[in-house]
Amino acid sequence: MLRHITNLHQVFRRQISSSVRRQLENKVPEKQKIFQEANGMPVHLKGGLGDAVLYRATMGLTVLGTACVIYELVKAAVPQKKA
Repeated sequence: MLRHITNLHQVFRRQISSSVRRQLENKVPEKQKIFQEANGMPVHLKGGLGDAVLYRATMGLTVLGTACVIYELVKAAVPQKKA
C-alpha cells in the first residue's frame, strides 16, 4: 500500500515538474494607459464591470453593516418592557 502511494507521489511530481510553462504577456502598459486616462471617472471604477460590481457590493455591505450596528445600539439603549 505504501509503495503505491509513493509511486503515485513520484508520478504527480514528475508531471508537475515536466509540464511546459506558458509565456505570459506583460499587460502592465495597457493597464497603465487605462488608469492614467483623464476621463473624469474615479480610479476605483476604471477597471470595468468587475470593479463596479465589487464597489457596489462593498458599499451595500457597508451600509447594511452600519444599519445593523445602529439597530443593535438603539436596542441596547432602550430599556426592555417587563411583561
